[in-house]
Amino acid sequence: MDFVEMSDGARLATWTEPGPAGAPAVILVHGGPGLWDYLEPLGALLAGRATVHRYDQRGCGSSTRAPGVPDAEQLSMDRFVADLEELRIAFGHERIVLVGHSFGATLALAHAGAHPERVRGLAYVDGVGIGDWRAQYRPERARRLAPWAQERALLDALGAEGRSRAQETQWRRIQWAADYADPVAGYDLALPMAQSPHRIDQQVNRALMGWSDADQIGWAAAVTCPIFFVHGTADPRPVGPVMELAARARLPRKRAVTGAGHLPWIEQPEQVREILAELVVAAGARPV
Repeated sequence: MDFVEMSDGARLATWTEPGPAGAPAVILVHGGPGLWDYLEPLGALLAGRATVHRYDQRGCGSSTRAPGVPDAEQLSMDRFVADLEELRIAFGHERIVLVGHSFGATLALAHAGAHPERVRGLAYVDGVGIGDWRAQYRPERARRLAPWAQERALLDALGAEGRSRAQETQWRRIQWAADYADPVAGYDLALPMAQSPHRIDQQVNRALMGWSDADQIGWAAAVTCPIFFVHGTADPRPVGPVMELAARARLPRKRAVTGAGHLPWIEQPEQVREILAELVVAAGARPV
């Protein structure tokens, strides 16, 4: 792990897996907001094809906020886009490929819209798209979590500050089980991420959830490279709003991952590997 200092003093934790000479540079952008980098298994699917960078977003995981800077100024989409651009420069790449997951898909899209000349390829992986995605998501999520409803209610009542480490792990495990095609299997698949020692930063989450459909439409329209809209067919977040957003992009490429939920590289790694290989080829293998 290395730290990269931002122009305002925040320090971002980063990880790099070097690729072959001349291969594109890929930056993975994790979701949340308020979580930490959990994309190492996704990055492993790019081994031998790209130099892969990962990082914890500002104030998340092992990264810090900027000292002396009010949260209202540094916890914003604009600042998070600026962080990503400063990382590109610090990593030494003229142009990059972005692979963003969930909230990270939105953040990657925002960066590519603000700096289209710097992004040669973009994967929008299981984002939420535009429109009212929650109307379908909420009942489907509740249905998948029904087996743990009583235990979840008890853990909810304790609150984040009242839960022990073991209880927090169990709360996360239950919450995230619904993100998998089979929530019973997902209960086990969610365990490694649930065991992370990092806290979920709810303040970052609330501050970064303020983008609009108009913002996403504007970013998508400004992007000049191919955008791969990748979505698990069993993600509780509906694909319709994502397709609505894809219709606003210049060069959309739609890719379904069958039999996968919100984290498709965990349930269907070979399908995702093929999509990432296609993304790298579309981005070109020119030196960066």
